[in-house]
Amino acid sequence: MDRAERLRRALAERGTEWTAPVEWHGSVGSTNDLAKEHARAGSPEWTAVLADRQSGGRGREGRVWVSPPGGLYLSVLLRPRFESISLVPLAVGVAVAEAVAEHGVEAALKWPNDVLVGGRKLGGILTEASSAVSGVEWAVVGIGVNVGASSDDLGEMRDAATSIAVESGKAPPVESVAAGVLGRLPGWYDGLGSHPAAVVAAWRERSVPWWGSLAEVRTASSVLRGRLRDVDDGGALVVDLEEGGTRRVLSGELVRLRPVSPGRS
Repeated sequence: MDRAERLRRALAERGTEWTAPVEWHGSVGSTNDLAKEHARAGSPEWTAVLADRQSGGRGREGRVWVSPPGGLYLSVLLRPRFESISLVPLAVGVAVAEAVAEHGVEAALKWPNDVLVGGRKLGGILTEASSAVSGVEWAVVGIGVNVGASSDDLGEMRDAATSIAVESGKAPPVESVAAGVLGRLPGWYDGLGSHPAAVVAAWRERSVPWWGSLAEVRTASSVLRGRLRDVDDGGALVVDLEEGGTRRVLSGELVRLRPVSPGRS
């Protein structure tokens, strides 16, 4: 039985019949790139592409996502029927947090797309979309989770990254983690069309406790400094700026600024 079929069986055992195509490759450049090819070719919503490893995995703003064997590298094709896709990473983040909790790992979500444990990165989410005059044609959501990597495997990244194996003491099958994510994702995604505020509330419950903290938000056009107020019901980060006023940020890189200790510059 190949890995795609094992994933389908794991989903069926959870009560989820996955009717869309599922591909599981040994090695690819990027699962997101393959999923985008499927999107342009007219493949159905929920087409899933997975790989044992990626040679060209990436995160936000083109950053390299290191993708050695033993991790979950998953991309899902969506065809949104609602106006804004800015909430999609939040819904996906909740699904991922719930899935890793099955394996004894309590993760926190950092806006807009990081999954953290103890401040170290367990996973990330990358959403890429294509729009037309009528609205969003399709969106591809890439999900990466460090599953089986040991501290030695993480090497120089061990202070910044972690894995399910490191946090729980054991490495679950990647198919099991994938089934946990995919089994939950449709419910949270459908909630964006019916009860988006409930999805945002679920994300807030799992968010890193940075509210009220001084932070820096780097957008494509500027760097903002201020105190983090909230994530609003549209998925935007709300920042009370140091120079006064409030700004909604839909996309950017968030860095918490720690106060300087007395006697240090």
